[in-house]
Amino acid sequence: MIEFFVEPFSYTFMVRALLAAVLASAACAVVGTYVVLRGMAFMGDALAHSILPGVAVGYLLGRGERSIVLWWALGTAVASALAMGAVARRGRLREDTAIGIVLAAMFALGIALISTTRGYAVDLTHFLFGNVLAVSPQDLWVMVGLGGAVFLTVAVFQRELLLVSFDPVLARTLRLPVRTLHNLLLLMVAATVVLSLQVVGVALTLALLVTPPATGYLLARRVRTMMALGVASGLLSAVLGIYISYHAGIATGPAIVLVATAMFLIALACSPKRHTLLPR
Repeated sequence: MIEFFVEPFSYTFMVRALLAAVLASAACAVVGTYVVLRGMAFMGDALAHSILPGVAVGYLLGRGERSIVLWWALGTAVASALAMGAVARRGRLREDTAIGIVLAAMFALGIALISTTRGYAVDLTHFLFGNVLAVSPQDLWVMVGLGGAVFLTVAVFQRELLLVSFDPVLARTLRLPVRTLHNLLLLMVAATVVLSLQVVGVALTLALLVTPPATGYLLARRVRTMMALGVASGLLSAVLGIYISYHAGIATGPAIVLVATAMFLIALACSPKRHTLLPR
């Protein structure tokens, strides 16, 4: 039994994979709390798919260097997030329409870039579906920097983000910079999308961003408890997913997502029928 738990982490790359998965899961759960509260799941999914051009360009320019890919992906995610807001304001469109337009354009651009470089197409699939076992020490430090920035931002602006999420009218009455806070949240979503890129890939990033916080939402009565339960669910999913991946021989990213989904279903079965979340 001891060997069952210890054996996977006798390899250095497995230790790095665990640290990367834990960091990405925790950051996604924290930011995902606000995504779930504000009904921004579509935005998270759009940002995850909109980084594809950055992944392709970063891979080509960096000749496969993953840390360069992460920075290009981050820049693309930030640009996409700001573009979605700008299109919605300038075009006087509904936000979901603007998100759909930018998502389609960026995803098409990414596919076009990948299609012109057949030799790299196989390697780029790792970014589509995740390859946490290939995380290098340099990649891990980049992830630590992004995760630290996300945690610090949430700690500093927690009250303002909660007020904007629950009562944007009151936030405007109190003269809070609602648009700036919204853009700040989008930037944090972009950072967490890049964080989870190597863990679960573009295709499954939304699951880490939404499923653990949704699990916390079903069981909690207060936002802080929801966030704590979401982080706990994300961390447990990461650890169990890596164990299942190692011993069952399946891909790590999907294993993590399946564990998170199973925990959500358990919470759904155990949650009370009537549920009101308090903003504290």
